[in-house]
Amino acid sequence: MIASSWLLVAFPALGALVLLLGGRRTDGWGHLLGCATVAASFVYGLALFFSESLTQAADTTLWSWIPVEALQVDFGLRIDPLSMTFVLLITGVGALIHVYSIGYMSDDRDRRRFFAYLNLFVASMLILVLGNSFVMLYLGWEGVGLASYLLIGWYTDRPSAATAAKKAFLMNRVGDVGLAIAIFLMFKHIGSTSYEAVFAGIGDVSPGVVTAIALLLLLGACGKSGQFPLQAWLPDAMEGPTPVSALIHAATMVTAGVYLIARGAPIYNLTEDGRLVVALVGAFTLLLGSIIGCAYDDIKKVLAYSTVSQIGYMMLAVGLGPFGYALAIAHLLTHGFFKAGLFLGAGSVMHAMNDEVDMRKFGGLAKKMPITAVTFGLGYLAIIGFPFLSGFFTKDAIIEAAFGQEGWRGWVLGGSALLAAGITGFYMTRLVLLTFFGKERWRGEKSSDGREFHPHESPPTMTAPMIVLSVGSVAAGGLLIGGDTLAEFLAPSVGALAESHHGVLPHALIPWLTVLVSGLGVLGAWALFGRSTEGSKYTAVERPERVAWPVRAARKDLYGNALNEALVATPSLWLTRFAVFFDNRGFDGAVNGLAALFGGSSGRLRRMQTGFVRSYALSMLGGTFLIVGALLLVRFG
Repeated sequence: MIASSWLLVAFPALGALVLLLGGRRTDGWGHLLGCATVAASFVYGLALFFSESLTQAADTTLWSWIPVEALQVDFGLRIDPLSMTFVLLITGVGALIHVYSIGYMSDDRDRRRFFAYLNLFVASMLILVLGNSFVMLYLGWEGVGLASYLLIGWYTDRPSAATAAKKAFLMNRVGDVGLAIAIFLMFKHIGSTSYEAVFAGIGDVSPGVVTAIALLLLLGACGKSGQFPLQAWLPDAMEGPTPVSALIHAATMVTAGVYLIARGAPIYNLTEDGRLVVALVGAFTLLLGSIIGCAYDDIKKVLAYSTVSQIGYMMLAVGLGPFGYALAIAHLLTHGFFKAGLFLGAGSVMHAMNDEVDMRKFGGLAKKMPITAVTFGLGYLAIIGFPFLSGFFTKDAIIEAAFGQEGWRGWVLGGSALLAAGITGFYMTRLVLLTFFGKERWRGEKSSDGREFHPHESPPTMTAPMIVLSVGSVAAGGLLIGGDTLAEFLAPSVGALAESHHGVLPHALIPWLTVLVSGLGVLGAWALFGRSTEGSKYTAVERPERVAWPVRAARKDLYGNALNEALVATPSLWLTRFAVFFDNRGFDGAVNGLAALFGGSSGRLRRMQTGFVRSYALSMLGGTFLIVGALLLVRFG
């Protein structure tokens, strides 16, 4: 079956092609085709998973793609434990999101085109994880970037959506430059870009070049996975429809950076400095995202910043090298379940509340939307690390591995991860309380478009995927972590999971400490928002002028956008203006000035051509006197 593994990509790619070229003729059944193609890939992936031995990588070449002298790149796929893990996540969760989109996008006249873009997104992500070389990965990398641009900017009548799509596209290009340069360095020093050749030859490359490649790969990962300093695009991506948010944040785009680092494990194993930078970026980002998530009232943006934070946990884990590769993938898988469920739950709330996203206008929705409330609640318990749910096993394992590092690394990395766990408990509890419990604040209010609120449960096409994802939120963590099941499965791809025997805190203490810190965050949120959403504390959140500076700073993304604007955007504008000025006054000025000189001179000479013989005779006489005078001056001077 490995020889026909190309069908995994072909199904959604064909769906996108048919829906885009078929036009309006496919409106009646396009959404069904979009769902069927991704479901077919999932079924075929399951069959491949259970029918083949994945103890080692198996490459298959479809055709020669770039045969240019020494640069020989095949269009080929690699089937191994890591790629198949991502295939099942992408197609499984992706198929559920496709089904959910049938109900969510039912009133959109361009629903067929929406499903075409979703299929393109899935096909590109499958190329990214299945490619057998870094150039193949880059092809899928750019395809995902294109699809995200199209989907984030779906609502073309909203300037904010167009701005968000452009922002995502441009910020990802920054990371893509880093990935491209890393690939150039691989070809220069190793002579190939295939995984097999790069990983076999990386040991012969100088340590400085290895570290440079590792840091450039990290830059690419930061762009796709929304890590500092390229995280600002990810919350703005909420301008797209909610299924897009779920697909980007749970199963596809933001996981690409984690995949890239895990796939490059043989490179990072050779550079301790490179791994340390990855871990520090992850630790800083997980704190950054969790802090900002406390300040927003937009339900989707709170979840977006929780994604920034949770991906930070994964980046921290892969930065631990053999101590964390498998743990990062485990948390990525469980995150795919509970984060997709949370986003789809938020979309269900928006569907019932006239697309309103302000949690201050919600309240008491658990009575009106019981299925949404229960499924969302299970995702909430999973993300805060409630004992024996998915997040408890995977996130706590990362915190334990971080504290297992020796010296200051253990305190900095483990302490950051532990603190973020408490903050996660706070902002997620705040979200749940303001949305599903307390007074029904939507009564007597109107949405931003002037409609009254009539909350109701979503249709089965939306609730069924949420129920399936909630089951994964409960059970996936124990299945993946228990007995090191996933670590042993991934060992052929990322190496065996190393266990730390030393650390700054006893291993047995860390799980209980994590539960305690997370519980304190939950209690803090309940004290502020659970007892009375009409009290002074809630009013202080509602009225910006009464908010303390830290909250105002968090609402401004801790000045991340301002930093990017000051360090990148403004200097780029200045450089552009200087280049335009220099072009206008320099190059164009020289060309235009020379043309003006000849034009003006010819115009003046033209006036001398009067056509009168007496004028020409006088000119000749004057010239004669000048020549005679010059000769006499030379002779007698």
